Amino acid sequence: MKYIVILGDGMADYPVKELDNKTPLEKAYKPNIDSLCKKGVLGLVSNVPENLSPGSDVANLSAMGYDPQKYYSGRSPLEAVSIGIDLKDTDVVFRCNVVTLTEDEENYTDKKVIDHSADEITTEEAAELIKAVQKEFGNEFLTFYPGISYRHALVWDKGSLNVNLTPPHDILERVIGDYMPKGDGSDVLFEMMKKSYDVLKDHPINISRKERGLNPANSIWIWGEGKKPLLDSFEDKYGKKSAVISAVDLIKGIAICASMESIDVEGATGNIHTNFKGKADAALNALRNGKDFVYIHMEAPDECGHRHEIENKVKSIEIIDKEVVGYIVDELKKDGESFKIIVLPDHPTPLELRTHTREPVPFLIYDSTDEKNNEFSSYTEENAKKSGLYIENGYTLIERIFS
Repeated sequence: MKYIVILGDGMADYPVKELDNKTPLEKAYKPNIDSLCKKGVLGLVSNVPENLSPGSDVANLSAMGYDPQKYYSGRSPLEAVSIGIDLKDTDVVFRCNVVTLTEDEENYTDKKVIDHSADEITTEEAAELIKAVQKEFGNEFLTFYPGISYRHALVWDKGSLNVNLTPPHDILERVIGDYMPKGDGSDVLFEMMKKSYDVLKDHPINISRKERGLNPANSIWIWGEGKKPLLDSFEDKYGKKSAVISAVDLIKGIAICASMESIDVEGATGNIHTNFKGKADAALNALRNGKDFVYIHMEAPDECGHRHEIENKVKSIEIIDKEVVGYIVDELKKDGESFKIIVLPDHPTPLELRTHTREPVPFLIYDSTDEKNNEFSSYTEENAKKSGLYIENGYTLIERIFS
């Protein structure tokens, strides 16, 4: 028996006026997912405990079978592990986005966040910007590390977790003065963010980007604090040889900390232009070469939600259906392999809000050896509610395919 989790990050949503008051899941043409829904089990699962923020870190820990109340130690340390940073016990790690702020206001705190990803800046361009930031602010306690695209890390030796920081994707189009750092060391964090605007706004990378009609990465934004993570081995916990396929440092970091193989796929970007087919092929290769379990993470629906790209969010679901779900199911059946699949989002990323929410999300479980004929022929938020099946602790969902 092989086991697969196919996770469309932020795939759940609210009804959208431009989609005839349907959600993207309701609007999307997804015959493969709907077929599994009809032949499987449909329900709702809560991946985010009430006392934790609805971030992809918390929600994906749950979806991977780890109780975030026990294992969550912050988002940034997971990303730091992924990009090869050797953390000490005294280190506090922060996510450091390069973002696009409005330029007309004289005071930094009067500016607004236009784009939390600076038009999904290339990794190569961003590395040059982070190099400039490190040169300006780095010292024996503070070190900036380049990551992928707009996602980077700040490590503060002997820093404090007693801080209140806001994710930039939660405050798009809002004046940033209301969301400045608060708590221990907040003056240091604020000064670096403020001064980074002067360091970056006229950087050659940003001048070139503006000439090409792209958003400049004209400021850093610091958030997502945490300490060195400690996760139990997935194989020790569940008895399965496992692999994770994702373009996102956060998910790769969870995999590394859980002693799961993290498989890189050429052309995997974390947006709608990612190599969906390549991810599916990598999953099949892993399953055919000794892995029992594969977790396939696709960021595209979440990014479309943050960017309010209505048509692209629908399209991303349709691509996942065709190039990942349908393809994997067909190939495993050709192989004569018995398998179980879970399809789900980690959390909603509603287009109207452009940020994460904590509502339960729809899931389906399909078992190739035990096909059902249930009343729900479409995988949607509303049908999942109607099913009456609700799993309160998301980290227990994965046990249903292993039992």
